[in-house]
Amino acid sequence: MFVVIFGRPGCPYCVRAVELSEKLTEQRDDFKFKYVDIHAEGISKADLSKSVGKPVETVPQIFIDEQPIGGCTEFEQYVRSNNLLS
Repeated sequence: MFVVIFGRPGCPYCVRAVELSEKLTEQRDDFKFKYVDIHAEGISKADLSKSVGKPVETVPQIFIDEQPIGGCTEFEQYVRSNNLLS
């Protein structure tokens, strides 16, 4: 499983998503993630909207295996419903 988190500095939900991903990386051999700082990379919400397929107003925007799943709350629900953490 490969997760990409598009976020920005100072965003508490981005921090939570990264912390959850770090936990998953420690516990699972099949989990990898990448954090992309949208400000440092010059990525706009309009650019993210094109990738997600709908208007994006918030970060983080999280992709699992190239599929957009939403933000931090949706990511946490995905991890819980798939029992990814022990």
